[in-house]
Amino acid sequence: GLHLLRNSVHFAGQNLWLYALTLIPLAQLFALEFSYPILVALTAPFLLGERLTRARLLATLGGFIGVLVIVRPGIGIVDPAAGLVLIAAVAYGLSLVLVKQLTRENSPGAIVAWMILIQLPLGLAAALTDWRPVDISALPWILLAGIGALSAHFCMAQALRRLDASIVMPVDFLRVPLAAVAGYYLYSEAIDIWVFLGGAIILGSNLQALRAERRG
Repeated sequence: GLHLLRNSVHFAGQNLWLYALTLIPLAQLFALEFSYPILVALTAPFLLGERLTRARLLATLGGFIGVLVIVRPGIGIVDPAAGLVLIAAVAYGLSLVLVKQLTRENSPGAIVAWMILIQLPLGLAAALTDWRPVDISALPWILLAGIGALSAHFCMAQALRRLDASIVMPVDFLRVPLAAVAGYYLYSEAIDIWVFLGGAIILGSNLQALRAERRG
């Protein structure tokens, strides 16, 4: 039952995110999406019984500031699609809290296997409403994306099995500068000093939190 709840929530959030991607600029999307590590850090003490230490809270805040430095979103985000991203962020946050709960009785491999079994029919049902033929040249990229996504879910489950969610989630902010660097090398997208400054803030706040946890 918990697997079904976790995957239903994750699937809904994933589809809302993809729909919003077609409606608002990517910078706004990232800035709004990365509110979910904060949601996890703030709700984990109540839902999972974790400690919300000063170091963890500062790491979460530092990560969010680093993301804002990188994406520098516009001041007036008034597009209704922004609400979809916020709902997706809540869904992602709840999904990861449920993963942490599942790791207490399930291995990371089992969690990923149940994700495939549950989300495959959900995805097929959604795809049949707007089916498009898949070009054979896209299959290697689809396979690569699938392997990457499954690996990420497995690694996240492994991390949540060993550490509190309020420690793991601030590290996830590093995806933003890493994605910017990958975009520069793979797609010749623009990269500037703000990416490195924001990445340094994210990395520094996480290292400081990890050192505080080790001392504690």
